[in-house]
Amino acid sequence: MAPSWYKVDNVAKVFLATTSRRDPRVFRLSCTLTREVDPDLLNEALRRTAQEWPQFQVTLHRGLFWHYFESTDQVPVARQERKTPCAPLYVPERRDQLLYRVSYFGARINLEMFHAMTDGNGGFLFLKSIVRNYLALQNPGALEQVPTPNGASEADLEQDSFRNFYGGTRRAGAARLPKTYHLHGARLPYDQLQYFEGHLSLCQLLARARGLGVSLTSYLGASLMLAVYAEMPALERRRPISISLPVNLRHYYPSETARNFFNSVYVILTLNDGDTLETVAPAFDAKLKEVLAPEQVKAQMDEYEKLEHMPGIRPVPLFIKNAAVRFFNRLEERHVTAVLSNMGRIEVDEALQPYIRRFSAFSSCDGLFTCVCSYGDDLVLGTASALRSTNVLRRLYRGFAADGLAVTLYGTDVEK
Repeated sequence: MAPSWYKVDNVAKVFLATTSRRDPRVFRLSCTLTREVDPDLLNEALRRTAQEWPQFQVTLHRGLFWHYFESTDQVPVARQERKTPCAPLYVPERRDQLLYRVSYFGARINLEMFHAMTDGNGGFLFLKSIVRNYLALQNPGALEQVPTPNGASEADLEQDSFRNFYGGTRRAGAARLPKTYHLHGARLPYDQLQYFEGHLSLCQLLARARGLGVSLTSYLGASLMLAVYAEMPALERRRPISISLPVNLRHYYPSETARNFFNSVYVILTLNDGDTLETVAPAFDAKLKEVLAPEQVKAQMDEYEKLEHMPGIRPVPLFIKNAAVRFFNRLEERHVTAVLSNMGRIEVDEALQPYIRRFSAFSSCDGLFTCVCSYGDDLVLGTASALRSTNVLRRLYRGFAADGLAVTLYGTDVEK
């Protein structure tokens, strides 16, 4: 059994303090199957998955000094998709409810989760567990023996790895981040977000990135920088562009936690009119390697966690802590132009692969946030945008096409 209650991790505290109507801190993961979803089978699969993941069967509560999760015996129900993507999960009218939502539409299964509970890694494990159980129910003879993706112990999955791996080290000579360019223009009305799903060939992308001698992430990040630069007003083109990249800390520590365990690093470059992909991508790649050095990432993690270990912080009332978190979060946002989160290749058991067409991911935001994931040869860019203008994304995808990549792009409608 999961414990009756446990505290939220330090990343969750930031999400809780900075949740807004436009950015409710919800991320969305989807799996598209080769056949339409059977609602009854999906709900049975969801009930079985909930039993396998007791740490996600919780409600969120506000104490005097901190928020905390409390176990619940509520039964999750999958419903046909009717809400907009990334609709709020933690608002007054939904208090004492589960912090995730499962829906379906056609052949697609959607999982939306409040980011205070887990990150994309934990979310994809949960989604893959739902899909595995659904396909095993749909194909009992062929897939019953496929192991669950949830292979870690309950204690490992619910571990607060920030606290567990905190070492108290300090970054030596860490440079102050500059104030960077912010995307201008009116926001969409009614606190809306618009979502764009771009599909590219992973093989084509890797070949192009290797031709430039850079990683796939650096190719995408440099392309995004060039698209932003092309839309910058002439008087602001001397300002640096900053791409924020969330980093999965499980690559640096022996952790199997399903809770949040990531930090964000920044690649900051100042471009000029003569820059092209051939000049920006190598510079982006070199800077990315620098900020991803293990000693840098680990020192940054400790610096982020150290406030949790400072005497005198715990008894400060929650409303004061939240005000302080919001203030420092606004300062941090001055260093971000756009966010690019590469969630990597989605792996599933070989026996399940013929039944799955694709995966995709999105995250709510107050600016421009792109999630990247791939399955087979299908690489998907899921972008959420709060901006009325789509010019940056138009330039991004035209740049891909001009570079010889085949592109398919979908977008949601918004109210004008």
